Amino acid sequence: MLTLTDNAVDAIRDLLVGEDVPADAGLRIAPKADQAGTLEVTLANTPQAGDQVVEKADVRVFVAEDAVPVLDDKSLDAATGTQGQPTFRLDRQG
Repeated sequence: MLTLTDNAVDAIRDLLVGEDVPADAGLRIAPKADQAGTLEVTLANTPQAGDQVVEKADVRVFVAEDAVPVLDDKSLDAATGTQGQPTFRLDRQG
């Protein structure tokens, strides 16, 4: 199952701050349409049917059903990008 680093938890928490963000919202990882082998990261209010939900601390990540096998042995990490926006990275779980 996908794991989350503390840096990823902090980055996701920062992204979900806002008045209009539902309490159950999270980050969703899914294959990008028409681009085989590419994953897309978006904010989602709720998981879609079939999504695997990964929770750590107070954040949630929704993994699309067809991305679960690809991410099963991965860890999601994050760093602050050049303009203050988080950059997410997948690493093999060690």
